[in-house]
Amino acid sequence: MQEIKNSELKDVPKIFELYRTATTYMKSKNQVAWPKFSPELIDTEIKEKRQWKILLEDQIACIWVTALDDELIWGEKNNTPAVYLHRIATNPDFRGQNFVKKIVAWADNYGNENNLTYIRMDTVGLNKGLIKHYQKFGFDFLGAEKLKNTTGLPDHYKEGKVCLFERAVQK
Repeated sequence: MQEIKNSELKDVPKIFELYRTATTYMKSKNQVAWPKFSPELIDTEIKEKRQWKILLEDQIACIWVTALDDELIWGEKNNTPAVYLHRIATNPDFRGQNFVKKIVAWADNYGNENNLTYIRMDTVGLNKGLIKHYQKFGFDFLGAEKLKNTTGLPDHYKEGKVCLFERAVQK
């Protein structure tokens, strides 16, 4: 049975394991890889109930983070109410189960419950496969741009252009 719920502090070791696995995969594909995230960042996201997980067979199958504000990346577009999805990482034991599709369906519900207009995502570097993957789930690719100010963002945002994706929340 699948369940989506907030991550808990006891999940932190698994969250870091999934980030390490995802980073290794990114590097193997010569993509811009995630930096090592601080334990304080993850603890804060969990305490603010912005870190999420999909449980399958009582195991963490996938994780992601949400934000309701992302001005450094989205600029003026940030003024339109949206949920921003970050750092989707899949447990390799559960690959191929369309977690992005499940997260987008969850985000539609979340958006409707919170009167949001858009679901937005970004990725650093021009990853054509990932662009097509997100478009498959209804996201418009809005282009890639170098951020003017990366102060306060994880280090990988300094390493290349940021691809922006947006999808209207489905009623």
